[in-house]
Amino acid sequence: MKLNKEWHLSHRMPKNPTPQQRIKWHREHLMHCDCRQPTAAIRKLLNTEENPLIQKPKVGK
Repeated sequence: MKLNKEWHLSHRMPKNPTPQQRIKWHREHLMHCDCRQPTAAIRKLLNTEENPLIQKPKVGK
């Protein structure tokens, strides 16, 4: 996995972020950096009906 140092330096997570700020930061992180995979808790946060990002696998195909 490769760290995008420039992205991390210019996109700090806000101090005491709201859930919406966390969702936004992690969405952008997934698009711009490959340093690590999101944790199960972050995947759950990102994969809500209001915030679909991670595609659920199709069943039966």
